[in-house]
Amino acid sequence: MKAPRVTLDQWRTLQAVVDHGGFAQAAEVLHRSQSSVSYTVARMQDQLGVPLLRIDGRKAVLTEAGGVLLRRSRQLVKQASQLEDLAHHMEQGWEAEVRLVVDAAYPNARLVRALTAFMPQSRGCRVRLREEVLSGVEEVLLEGVADLAITGLSIPGYLGAELSDVEFVAVAHPEHPLHRLNRELNFQDLETQMQVVIRDSGRQQPRDVGWLGAEQRWTVGSLATAASFVSSGLGFAWLPRHMIERELKEGTLKLLPLDQGGSRNPSFYLYSNKDKPLGPATQILVELLRTFDTAPLDAPFAAPEQA
Repeated sequence: MKAPRVTLDQWRTLQAVVDHGGFAQAAEVLHRSQSSVSYTVARMQDQLGVPLLRIDGRKAVLTEAGGVLLRRSRQLVKQASQLEDLAHHMEQGWEAEVRLVVDAAYPNARLVRALTAFMPQSRGCRVRLREEVLSGVEEVLLEGVADLAITGLSIPGYLGAELSDVEFVAVAHPEHPLHRLNRELNFQDLETQMQVVIRDSGRQQPRDVGWLGAEQRWTVGSLATAASFVSSGLGFAWLPRHMIERELKEGTLKLLPLDQGGSRNPSFYLYSNKDKPLGPATQILVELLRTFDTAPLDAPFAAPEQA
């Protein structure tokens, strides 16, 4: 890769000349001599082979080429400054990245709010979000490739912070044979119908969760696929209510009138990697996840302005 001929300091000098209206003003802001500032800009023009400034009376004015290059240079200087800040924060123990694994049934609205609030506080720390189902979350945490985990399962040997419940409801298409019975349903009614279940993404000890007494069972890879199948008339399933509110309102899904077990509310928990101390960025994200976990899903929310 060809080494750049112009340094970041030279670009900063040009910006100061333009922003403050001249060489003398830039020299005062930069705490340098006027001759040093003039030489820096002249040297830039020689190195680039393009005139950047012209003198109009007593004021330095950008040429057309200078205007284009200056606009591009501002982003370059800003990125370099952010990189230096990140290195400084890392030296103080600030993480470069937080790895978060979440069960797919956990409401995305809560994650979006927490991560949006985290962004202006992140100091350049990235978030790597991974979505798993059931024991897949536990496996990722135990393998050490996650710093934080949100799951509805209890993980042995870990102390989790309790989060809100997630309501799962039994549903089928309004024209499904179960709804045509026009009465309260029991588990015997379900046994002759097809149940749609979501595949556990864990590999070592995958689990089945929810009633599985149906003679016929189809297994799909995601909650979204399960909702699509069931709303098209293929079987019945227990699905997170927050994911299917629209289908329930539009009438493509309808709650099954079970005499018991039509709704279940497993608690979710926030776990951290016990083999790795929480860094300052991770601690901030933990507090935000817990704070926004309690907010109503339909509450109005405005993203903070970016700095």
